[in-house]
Order: sequence, then C-alpha cells, then structure tokens
Amino acid sequence: MKIFKKPVRVSNLTRRSLKGIIHLLALGYLVGLFYAGVTDNLGPDPVDTLLNETGIWAIHLLLITLMLSPLAKMLPSPEPIKFRRMLGIYSFVYALSHFVTYILFELQLDMGLIATELVKRPYIVVGLTALVLLFVLTVTSFQKIRRSMGKRWQHLHNSIYLIVPLALLHFSWSQKTLWQEPIWYWLFAFVLLFNRIKGLVTTARKKHARNKNRKHAVQT
Repeated sequence: MKIFKKPVRVSNLTRRSLKGIIHLLALGYLVGLFYAGVTDNLGPDPVDTLLNETGIWAIHLLLITLMLSPLAKMLPSPEPIKFRRMLGIYSFVYALSHFVTYILFELQLDMGLIATELVKRPYIVVGLTALVLLFVLTVTSFQKIRRSMGKRWQHLHNSIYLIVPLALLHFSWSQKTLWQEPIWYWLFAFVLLFNRIKGLVTTARKKHARNKNRKHAVQT
C-alpha cells in the first residue's frame, strides 16, 4: 500500500537537519543517562536503571531501523533508507553501553564472577551473541567495505533477522516472562519480519529448484 502516488523527496538541508536532530537526541539521551548515574540522580538503583534504559532503547532503535524499508515502500521514497545505517549504528552503541554497564558497574570487572554469570544466566550469552552480530553489521555498514564485499554483504546483513529474536529472547528471559511488556515487542517484530522472512524462504526455494533442475539437466 502506497500513501502517496509520487515519490516523496526531501532536500539535502532537510535530510542533514533530521540526521543532526537524531544525533543530538540519541547521543544526548545516552550521555544524560550516564551523567545522571554518576551524579546519583537515577533513583535508588542507578545501575539497574542504566541497564534497563540502554537495553530497551537498543531494541527500540533496532525495530525502528527495520521499519524504514516498509516505510520507504509505503511513501514511496528512498529517503527513509538513508537513515538506516545511522540508526543501526546507534542500536549497537546502546547495546554496547548496556553490556559495558553490566560488566563495569554490576560485575565490577570480576572475571570469576563474569564466568559464573555466563554459566548461571544463559540469557546473557544470548544477548552477547546479538551484540557480536550487531558489531559485525556495524563494522561492515560503511560504503567502502560494502562495495568490497559485493553480494556477500547482503547475505551477512540478513543476519538482522536473527539479531531481532535473539535480542527479544534476551529481554524476555531477563524479565522472566514472555507476557506483559515483552509480548508486545514480539508481536511488533513479527509484523515487521513476517513478509521479509517469507520472501527469503521463497527466494531460497526458487534457488534450490533452479539448482536441482540444472543438476538434472547435466545428468541427462
């Protein structure tokens, strides 16, 4: 479904202004959070507040990033896609801040305790896996690397469809429930990912069928 008949265009000035606002909000909120934590203005448990805010906003930004492709088709306009890399990087920044907060302030860099937590709380391993994948996507999101990777770049960046459920599993598991708040995130992610996963499966089946037909033709 398209909202407008003609493609929506914005000027370079408008695009740069919007990006500037996003930078200001994303960085400003993160810096403000840690400043409030350092100055003891995050309530009775500042570390827990930092963990919750950085974690939930990492998920928010990840889901917003996924919304941009459908939005581009609905407008129709290529403009939303031009914000995808920036928002994806900020999702990684918030996820990294979430992890650093846990290691530095919750576990206080106690390596023995870190090892124990990884064994005792498997959801941490799940979250760490999502963080590593996000790091890989962030590193390979730059234009020069993208060109050098060619078609492999798209295959690698399809791992976003794995990162989302991993992040939501980490969130749900840490909350010890799938219901209440987590279920809404799962439902929203399902709506965003359903058509894309369906498309990937269809493409994979067609490719498999073509390869099968080629092998059959060679054998005959």
